[in-house]
Amino acid sequence: MTQHIIWDWNGTLFHDIDAVVGATNEVFKPYELPPLTADGFRAVYTRPIWVAYERLLGRPLVEGEWKRLDDGFHEHYFRLAEVCELATGAEMVLASWTGTQSLCSMAPHAHLVPKVESFGITRHFTRIDGISGATGGEKAAHMAEHVKALGIDPAQVLVIGDSVDDGLAARHVGARAVLYTGGMTTRQELESTGFPVVDHLADALNHV
Repeated sequence: MTQHIIWDWNGTLFHDIDAVVGATNEVFKPYELPPLTADGFRAVYTRPIWVAYERLLGRPLVEGEWKRLDDGFHEHYFRLAEVCELATGAEMVLASWTGTQSLCSMAPHAHLVPKVESFGITRHFTRIDGISGATGGEKAAHMAEHVKALGIDPAQVLVIGDSVDDGLAARHVGARAVLYTGGMTTRQELESTGFPVVDHLADALNHV
């Protein structure tokens, strides 16, 4: 039985796909690649993110290239994300859940906390954890630290996220997951995890 929900942020509660795609297009302008659409981005997206970049370029990144691209991405992303809103139904779902809930994100912690606060939803979470070190990696270890800090039984946890990586992180800690199509990943890839897939956040609660 689910007693606690761990939410992902980017692409799940926070509908920022336009900012992500826009920032990606900005950093790849010097490479003269065709601009990505949301569907085009989803077709190459994976974690670690440098693998997605290598898919775009059709070659391995060279030394120093990942840091330059990642720094540039975040510079553009933080600007473009200013106009992004919460996903449809996010506030209602957060308010309707009667158990506890927390937020585990691969976004930089220093930017994540004030962004969550700006929407007035911090009160819903017993804990909010973003990344304090390098960004772009896989979520499993970060999720394990989050669950350990919560001090809860993973068997009573449901992870709700928008990527295959969220599903893998849930499986890594022994939790269940529901994956949401409104973010960075195609439905086909989400379904490949074997976890339930939903098109609306409210439907995720049908799987608690």
